[in-house]
Amino acid sequence: MGGFFGVASKEDCVFDLFFGTDYHSHLGTRRAGMVVYGKEKGYERAIHNIENAPFRTKFDKEVNDMHGHLGIGCISDYEPQPLLVRSHHGTYAITTVGKINNRDQLVEKIFANGTSHFMEMSSGEINATELVAALINQQENLVDGIRYAQEQIDGSMTLLVMTPKGIFAARDRLGRTPVSVGRKENAYCVSFESFAYLNLGYAAERELGPGEIAVVTPEGVTTLVQPGKDMKICTFLWVYYGYPSSSYEGISVEKMRYNCGAKLAERDDVQPDIVAGVPDSGTAHAIGYANRSGIPFSRPFIKYTPTWPRSFMPTIQTQRNLIAKMKLIPVHDLIENKSLLLIDDSIVRGTQLRETTEFLYQSGAKEVHIRPACPPLLYGCKYLNFSRSSSEMELITRRVIKEMEADEKKIDLKNYVDPDSAQYNEMVNRIGKQLNFTSLRYQRLDDMMESIGIDKSKLCTYCWDGRE
Repeated sequence: MGGFFGVASKEDCVFDLFFGTDYHSHLGTRRAGMVVYGKEKGYERAIHNIENAPFRTKFDKEVNDMHGHLGIGCISDYEPQPLLVRSHHGTYAITTVGKINNRDQLVEKIFANGTSHFMEMSSGEINATELVAALINQQENLVDGIRYAQEQIDGSMTLLVMTPKGIFAARDRLGRTPVSVGRKENAYCVSFESFAYLNLGYAAERELGPGEIAVVTPEGVTTLVQPGKDMKICTFLWVYYGYPSSSYEGISVEKMRYNCGAKLAERDDVQPDIVAGVPDSGTAHAIGYANRSGIPFSRPFIKYTPTWPRSFMPTIQTQRNLIAKMKLIPVHDLIENKSLLLIDDSIVRGTQLRETTEFLYQSGAKEVHIRPACPPLLYGCKYLNFSRSSSEMELITRRVIKEMEADEKKIDLKNYVDPDSAQYNEMVNRIGKQLNFTSLRYQRLDDMMESIGIDKSKLCTYCWDGRE
């Protein structure tokens, strides 16, 4: 997905920018960058590859060399950014989080308006952030340009644009991703994750609303475009992507996961010896389950992270599966002859969870009951790059459904959304057998949404029910 952090300060901002950006390392694995602006040197930028080393080790030199009172930084899963752009708006830095589904159409439209070229990345694709900048440059001023870009994009787009006057922060039109504002004496910051500024001395100020555009300066945060009434924030932020100490729309990630695990326990009828979570995001769900059920929480395997934080995960899926397996170290005394109930945040392809289950059996487990903390994923996300799946057919649900349905028959996925339908139950049974689980029961969509506790109309649930 990716994350960002921006600082506007009356003093040098690089220390805050460095650590605020680093606190987003759980959101991206490929590129990271920082841009600062100061009156003496103007713009300074640094971008590094973080596939084989964490953010801090790559940018520790920049902390001493870069100076400025304005700065933006990002962790990216895909394109190098932030970018420095020179246009009729002047020179500005830009970083984005989102997904563009109509990239080819927008490129052709921009070519037709006179833009001569885009830089091509090593993947052969156009940098999405460069495309957003090109859209912004179609208008006479930055604010109109940002609004125009967001209106033209099919998908979602949240962004930071930094000029010598301040940082323009723009939340996606339907607020699919968050923008949190922090303040301290002589400085304001904007952040994807609300916890990222707390240890830097900032207090929470507020969150930008859907579609809101604000300019951040050392003196304050001024709204330039009022927020809209409609919101569709990504529910998966609470289930998986969000860091435990974060909150979105005032709802704690950790507390939501406790609620979610409790809901799973309320509907369950198995009696395992212990409840465990797949580290790290499954742990809080498992604590919630254990607290509600009274079944002891335990850690039958430990995630080895001293040299394998998430930033070390390779981008090739087969290598990711291998590294994920190598990270988990069994505690045999907590596994042997035990019936285990294991909670993971979700099942996407099923490969890693199947291998985890096999290694638990090999370590002496009698039973392995699996309880995903969210419903079956049936649709590839149209709005955020939360999955590396290149095709919806990589989802285990879609592969199983294809097996169930005759090839010539049109598949109606809505039959597989309802947890009380025969098709849903057959799909779940088949998945459980394929992955060699003792039993499998998914979280219900209504229970998951109730665990968050905000108006259901404000939550995006597209990947589970296909509702836009």
